[in-house]
Amino acid sequence: MKIRYFDNAATTKVKKEVLDKMFPYFIEQYGNPSSLYKLGRTARIGVEEARRNVANLIHCDRNEIFFTSGGTESDNTALKGIMELENNKGKHMITTKIEHPAILHTCKRLEDEGYQVTYLNVNKEGMIELEELNNAIREDTVLCSIMFANNEIGTIQPIEEIGKIAKKRGIIFHTDAVQACGNVEIDVKKMQIDMLSLSGHKIGASKGIGALYVNKSIQFKKLIEGGHQERDKRAGTENVPGMVGLGEACKIAKENMKEHIEKLSELRDMYISEIKNRIQDIQINGTMEKRLPGNSNISFKGVNGNELLMKLDERGICASAGSACSSGSSSPSHVLTAIGLPSDYAEGTLRVTFGDENTKEDVNYLVENLVDIIKEIRTNQ
Repeated sequence: MKIRYFDNAATTKVKKEVLDKMFPYFIEQYGNPSSLYKLGRTARIGVEEARRNVANLIHCDRNEIFFTSGGTESDNTALKGIMELENNKGKHMITTKIEHPAILHTCKRLEDEGYQVTYLNVNKEGMIELEELNNAIREDTVLCSIMFANNEIGTIQPIEEIGKIAKKRGIIFHTDAVQACGNVEIDVKKMQIDMLSLSGHKIGASKGIGALYVNKSIQFKKLIEGGHQERDKRAGTENVPGMVGLGEACKIAKENMKEHIEKLSELRDMYISEIKNRIQDIQINGTMEKRLPGNSNISFKGVNGNELLMKLDERGICASAGSACSSGSSSPSHVLTAIGLPSDYAEGTLRVTFGDENTKEDVNYLVENLVDIIKEIRTNQ
C-alpha cells in the first residue's frame, strides 16, 4: 500500500540534497571541529558555512546563530537563559495559552522557582490581542515569548507589531518559529525579534538539530555546562553532520520559498474547499487570512479523533489529531480549549499538514477516504 503522508508539522522527510550534504561528514570529513589539524579545520568550515546559511534564512548575522539539539532546547535556553540572568531586573515574563509544551512546561518550571508568568488569551482564531499584551507588561517584565505560528491550528501572530511593542517597552522578545521557518518569510531585524527558535526536522533536515538566534546585543545564561563550544554558550562536541544538514535545508528553503508557499497554499485550499463542500457539521480552526501555507485543522462534530486516525492509517494515510507532542491524550488540546471550541467538535479534530512531496492526487485520495470514514463513523454511532 502506498503511504500518503500529511503530517509535516510533526516531522518532514529529510531532503535528498540535505542527506547528500551531510554524508561526507560521517565518514570522510569526520574530524572534531575544535581540533587544530586539517581534518578538524575542514569540519569547522562546514559548521560555519551552515551557520551562515541558517542566518541568511532569517536575515541575521551568522554570529547570532547558536546550534542546539532542536526547538525544545532552543526554547528552554531562551527562557531560562534570559530569566535567570536578568532576575535582578525582574522576575516576570509573558507568553500565551497556546504555546508549544516546550514553552509552557518551561514557564511552569520557572514559576516553581519563584518567577511570575502572564498567559495571554487568544480569540477564536487563535490570535492574541495586542492591547492585552501591552497591558500585561509591568515594571518588572523581562521577556515576552510568543510563538510565530501555532503548530496545531496554523495561526500566524502579528509578529512585527509584537516586536514594536516589546522594543518600545524595553523588554526582550523571543518567538518559537519552529513551524514558521521555511514556510513564511522571516526578517528578524525588520520584525524586531530578539531571540528565535527553529528546528531542523520541520524543514527537511534531520531530527536532533536546531538553532537559536540571539541578537548580538543580548546576553543569556547557557543551559549546558562543559566545554567552550558555540562561543561558550552551548557545551558539547558539535553535531557536525546535523549542523551541515540544517544549513543546507535552510539554503534550499530560502531559494524555493515563493514556490513552496504557493504550492502548499494551493493544496491546503483545495483540501479545505472539498471538505466544506462534501462533509457537514465541520469547524475550520484558525484563520484563513493569517495561516501557515500547509496547515489545515478541521473538527468533525460527533467523531472520535483516535478512531478517525486509525481508520485513515488502515488506508495508508498519515495525519494527526493535533500536536505530535501531545498525542496519546484523550482530552482536547490546550490550543482547542483556548480558542473555545465545543467538546463535541474538539474530540473529532484532524490536523493535516502538507509538504513538498504532496500532490493534488494525494489530496483527492485523502478527501475521498475522509468522506467515507466520517460517514461510516457517524452511521455507527
